[in-house]
Amino acid sequence: MKYPSVFHLISAVCGKEKIPYVLIGGFAVNFHKVTRQTADVDFLITKDDFDKIASRLEKEGFKQDYGQEVFVRLSAEKPFFWDIDFMFVDRETLDKIIKEAKEANIAGQKFLVPCLNHLIALKLHAIKYNPGIREYKDLADIIELIRVNKVDAQTGAFKTLCLQYGTEELYRKILERT
Repeated sequence: MKYPSVFHLISAVCGKEKIPYVLIGGFAVNFHKVTRQTADVDFLITKDDFDKIASRLEKEGFKQDYGQEVFVRLSAEKPFFWDIDFMFVDRETLDKIIKEAKEANIAGQKFLVPCLNHLIALKLHAIKYNPGIREYKDLADIIELIRVNKVDAQTGAFKTLCLQYGTEELYRKILERT
């Protein structure tokens, strides 16, 4: 088998093209000490860089299942691969997240995951712009990330983070549940 897992595939494809990316979603939540099941693998990347690898991923058995301006879901045609979600950000945002990212080893491959504050900011942003779809899972993730990592949600810095990437209402919900 050329790639024993989706982690090997992404590592190889992005490495060959020298494409920066960050592992987000459930695996990043797990990295920050919160156990959560996930059914796919999520990455943060620029749209231009995704376009550079899209055909290669298609050749390896992935097809676009769903796409928006800022998001693409690829379905795995091979039963042993997980589906992949790519969230698009601009280069400046990606570089900022990479600068403070932490290194994780998954399936023998090295990945960058967002620092805790950036992961929470990504989840707040997702809820803010897709509350009906994202609030249930992402708000629960945020609450658990705060509890497990002993974040003081009442500090001015945390409130600023919430208001910058989320909403006043989300901040109130977080305070009520922590």
